[in-house]
This record gives sequence, structure tokens and C-alpha cells, in this order.
Amino acid sequence: MCGIAGILTPSIDLRSEKPLIENISNTLKMRGPDAKGEYIKTCTALIHRRLSVIDPERGGQPMRFGKYIIVYNGEIYNTAEVRDELISCGYRFDSHCDTEVVLKAYDKWQENSVKKLNGIFAYAVYDEKENSLFLARDRIGVKPCFYAKVGDLFAFASRISSLLCIPRIKPVVGEEGLNEIFMLGPAKTIGKAIFKDIAELPPAHYMTYKDGEIKISPYWKLEARENKETASEAVEHTYSLVKDSIERQLVSDVPLATFLSGGLDSSIISKVAADYYREKGETLTTYSVDYTDNDKYFKKSLFQPNKDSDYIGMMSEAISSCHHNVILDNSDVADALAPAAIARCVPGFADVDSSLLLFCREVKKTHTVCLSGECADEIFGGYPWYHRKEILFEECFPWSRSTKARRAILRSGFLKNGEAYMQNAYDETVALTSYLDSDSPLEKRMREMFVLNLNWFMQTLLARKDVMSMESSLEVRVPFCDFRLVEYAYNMPWEIKALDAREKGILRKAFEKDLPYDIVWRKKSPYPKTHNPVYFKCVCNLVQRALDDKSCPLRDMLDISAVKALMNNPDSMTEPWYGQLMQTPQVLAYIFQIYVWIKNYNVEFEV
Repeated sequence: MCGIAGILTPSIDLRSEKPLIENISNTLKMRGPDAKGEYIKTCTALIHRRLSVIDPERGGQPMRFGKYIIVYNGEIYNTAEVRDELISCGYRFDSHCDTEVVLKAYDKWQENSVKKLNGIFAYAVYDEKENSLFLARDRIGVKPCFYAKVGDLFAFASRISSLLCIPRIKPVVGEEGLNEIFMLGPAKTIGKAIFKDIAELPPAHYMTYKDGEIKISPYWKLEARENKETASEAVEHTYSLVKDSIERQLVSDVPLATFLSGGLDSSIISKVAADYYREKGETLTTYSVDYTDNDKYFKKSLFQPNKDSDYIGMMSEAISSCHHNVILDNSDVADALAPAAIARCVPGFADVDSSLLLFCREVKKTHTVCLSGECADEIFGGYPWYHRKEILFEECFPWSRSTKARRAILRSGFLKNGEAYMQNAYDETVALTSYLDSDSPLEKRMREMFVLNLNWFMQTLLARKDVMSMESSLEVRVPFCDFRLVEYAYNMPWEIKALDAREKGILRKAFEKDLPYDIVWRKKSPYPKTHNPVYFKCVCNLVQRALDDKSCPLRDMLDISAVKALMNNPDSMTEPWYGQLMQTPQVLAYIFQIYVWIKNYNVEFEV
């Protein structure tokens, strides 16, 4: 993986802006610590930082072919097929890196080339003769791409902070951005980036920029299609698709490992990877994460019915992996809240972010690439809200069913239209759903839930995974985000998807012969979080520091007495802020991360 950025403007000679170019490059350094490259002309600059994974000796960027120059971030999992097709058309290749394939595919098929790619990516192709730019992002949105247009200046980057290096782009947030933070956060609307001057290229879209004009077009979307497979056929189909997706993502010229939580999804990935490595006479390395004394303080809940630690050893032994269990200190997790928020460049996901940042730093000491099990729950119906009839048909985000918990900490009268903003975000997402005329009310709702989870909950987790891993210079791949798998799961009848009346029933059945029985049929458990009171105490101290800073505008947004009451009585918050992952300690950590974000980026507010 890599970091990319670029500037196009007719009013600045970018050859004389070397300090600016260097500053932007430095913001991308952790995404690409192994090499850097630049293409600088009078009115155009392209910037690249490389994390070498495939063909480390070659594949430097920016890469040129004819009149085209590319800066590319990602991995293409059908590189061989696309390369072979290009060779049959007369193209020759000087490397086996996917960058050259993407560039020459664009030369051959122009904007239609993106439809041929199966992978995770964001890239830009500059046309020297036309002085135009083509930007594209992968279908699911695994890799980020932000952009800004201010006057006659256009810029894009893998990170928001890279764009904020440019003096014309201001760190200003309006009411819309504040609604994103307090009414929807840590989620955000696709296409938005909190700051008024900055936007996000949506997943499954490409952009062209020429003569000051931006045109954005979709190249893929979920379409309802009839699926007449029997349950047994679906089991076989699911198995082959998942296995193929995992095996395609095991290609690497540097050390590769898997994250192993002991849950179904990571266990499937680790099993397939272990078999793949065993055939080569090698042993797979697996990693898990936990917290100091977490066993001591763990409490069962609807969302977290059991501890991962009970299952990790069982799975590692079953696949004979070389396993490492990373134990995080609770005070370190709290201390990492600030760098995690700064890395995201927008308010983050509390300790769900900071713990992953620390975990990835440990993994990076020995490995450069990992596979992780994110997104199976979204596409195979793993979350409780798919299965709880009392909330399934509520017309709201199932992980944030109201703004009650959010309103409780806000100053009275602040963001008066917050509820309407949240409801509008929900309504606009549901309106994107594609149905069949033959769909029952349940099937229609399950399609809506699929789209809601794909566009919101999954995007939050993917942004977290990308930022925290790349901040550690670690590439993390997500096999369950293969668009073929997403399309197939979208059109799978619910009674088959929830086979045996279980969450992810089809996935369990598909791999029941490959995994230990207790792993296949254990209840879903989310990403592990700390239950230690030490962490809560640390977070309270950090929040108090934020509340004491009278120079920070955050104080004017919060009901300070309500925040302090929450610190003194954490059990008083009875409604989740954001699904199973954010209770009182995480809400307080979120408040602190907003504070860090405001201070670090000198955020200004227009309300």
C-alpha cells in the first residue's frame, strides 16, 4: 500500500513550491516509508510514498507510460488476468507489480478500465497532453481518496491532513460537519469529510478533472438479481467464493500474517491461509489482541456473550499456526487516543481506534502484510440488529436508534436540526436499495439493512482499519470485501443466508468441516475492547483536561455538567452511542478525541 497526493492549478508554479510538496509528502510517510517519488511541472504535482509489497525492486512511482503518469495506492487481486488480456492486445511489461497493469489498462480502456479491476485501490492518472486527471476508488471503499477544489486549485490525497497542508484549503467546519460528528459519528456520510473545503470520492466512483470542471461518475452498484440456488448449492458457492478471495489476497513478496480473534471470520481466513502456506512447506503466523487483566473484568452482554481468549488457542492449535498474543496496557490504550485521532484527521472511534493502532505497531515489527476478517458481519447478517424482530423494521440506523445518548451531552439548543439530519441520512441511504418485484417485505428489509450496513457501519470499520494500519506502515487486506462476494451475498435469500436460524448461518455451514465445532457455532463476538476500570479512570482524566481548556470551542458545544455526571456515574448511559462498540468509556474517549482534533488541526467553526 501507499500514500498518494496531487495538485493541479494554473496560478502557481509548483516547481517553486518544494517546501509545500515536501510537507505533503511527509504527511504520507507512514503510509509509504520505503520510497518516495514526485512528478512536478509548472502547474501540476503528483506525490507518492511507497510501502513495498509486490516487486520491491521495481514499480517505483510516479510511473509513466506514454502521455500518462500514475500515482497508485492499493492491491489488485486479478492482476494476472488483466495483464494477460493486455499482453494479448500487444502490451509488454517491465515488472510484475500491479501499478504497471493499472496504468496500461487505463491506456487501453480509459475510464472503463476500472471495471476490470478486482481489488482495493485509489489512484490518479494524469494526462500530460490534455492537462487532465482521472481519479478512481475501489468498489467497496477500502482505500481512501479525498479531494478539494478552492478557486482554480484542485488537490487530492490519501489523507485529509495532506490537503490541509495547502494554504488555500482551510480547516473550517460548518453545521453540516458538526452534525456528522455529534449526530452520526464515528460514522460519516459517504462523500463527506467534515471540513467544508474537502470532500471524499465515493466508493465505486471515478472522477475526471479538466479545465476546472469536476465530473464524478459511478461505475458499479448493487443490483437486485434473482437467485434460484438451493441451500446446498449456496453452501458450495459461498465456500468457493470465500476461499478464492482469501487465496488471491495471500500474494506478497514480504512477510504476511493473519489476525486471529477466535471468531468465525478470522478463523476461516486463517484456516485457508494456513493450508496455503502448508502446501509451500511454510507455517502461517497469526496475531491476536487483548488487554491487561481483561479476563478479570469481562462481563457478558447481548453484544459480547463470551471472550475471544477462550477460542484463540483452540483455533491456533487446529491450524498449527505460529501464534502471538499481543497484550495492551490500558493506560497505553488511553494515551494512544490522541495519535489515533490525529491520524484519522477527523474525530475517531475511541479505543476501538487506539487499540488497533497499538496492535498494528506490534505486528509491524515482524510483518508488513496481514489479512483480517472485517465485513463478513455486514454482508452475511452477523449483527444482532439483523435478527431482533423488535428493531428490524424501525426506520432508523439500527446501531444508533435515536439521538438520546448524544443529546444528553450537548448544550441545550445546539444543533437544533440534528435529528432531522440523522433521519435524512438514513432515508437517503435506504432510497439507494435495489429490489426485485418478487421480494417479500422481509427480503426488502434485509436488502435495505444490507445497504445500510455496507454504506455506514462497514465504512466506519474500513476507515479505521486503513488509517490505523497504515499509520503503522502495515498493509491489512480484507477478503470479505471482494465485490464478487458482496454482490453474491446481496442476492442470497435471507432464509439461506441465515441458515439454521443463525447469524451468518450460510458461512458457518460452508466451513463447518474445516473448523473446530466450537469455533463454527460460537455466538458472534465483536472486536475486543477493554473492560478494565484503569482505562476508564485514564479517560476521565483526559476528558477533564479537555473540559478545563477554556480556549477550546468544544466547551461551548457540550453540557459540561452532563459530561461530568457521566464520568461520575458511567452506568447512567443506558442507550448505546454506536452499536456494541461504544458505551460510556468510549463516548468519553470520543469527546477527548474531538478535543484533540480541534486543537491539533486548529479547527474553526462556522455555525
